Amino acid sequence: MNFSMDTTDLSILANLSEADIITRLIVAAFLGAVVGIEREFHRQPAGLRTHIILCIGSALAMCVSIRLAMDYRTLAPNGDPARLAAQVISGIGFLGAGAIMRYGTSIKGLTTATSLWTIAIVGIAVGAGHFLAAVAATGLQLTTLVVLDYVEKKFIHGRATRTIHLDALDRPHIVQEFEDILTMKKIDIKSMNVNKNLEENQIEIEALVKLPEAADIDDIVDTLSMIPGAKKFEVE
Repeated sequence: MNFSMDTTDLSILANLSEADIITRLIVAAFLGAVVGIEREFHRQPAGLRTHIILCIGSALAMCVSIRLAMDYRTLAPNGDPARLAAQVISGIGFLGAGAIMRYGTSIKGLTTATSLWTIAIVGIAVGAGHFLAAVAATGLQLTTLVVLDYVEKKFIHGRATRTIHLDALDRPHIVQEFEDILTMKKIDIKSMNVNKNLEENQIEIEALVKLPEAADIDDIVDTLSMIPGAKKFEVE
């Protein structure tokens, strides 16, 4: 059985008209909006407009890449229609990195960064004409963002990681008192640093901790603030 395809057949399959490109851009904008709205509800920095523009741009890059490969196939018979798409996939990492932010020991924005990367590939799929695959990928992405977010909050209870800082007058056993209070509050101490200023008789304690699910931050703050000699207290 012969599965070969001549140049004419390839031209019929990949020769995109301007109307075809516009249609694909509209589909890409819709799919980008579907995911972008969900991110907007979560007040992420990369929300509705970012996802729409990114998906449109990816689809346009794919469409242009196909058109260039076909329009100049006589001059460059080995032209790769996926060349621009490959650059989109690698380049989107920079945009995704901008959505990732660090708050103390917590990392925010990883889900949005992966969402941007995925929606870019959805745009590429739309630009290549794989509408069904693009819709399926968008549906799965939206299901993951919405449904699994609910499942995690409802059934999977994690322990928040925080950093606790205490500045106080140095005196005997103050570090032990600090540890005893955290233990009493069922707070797991992952690591702890102690810095002493001998000239000013000051001590700085910094602890990386895991808070229990039902931890009362106000109660923890009030209890630690009652340590004799405490001058400054902070939870990040």
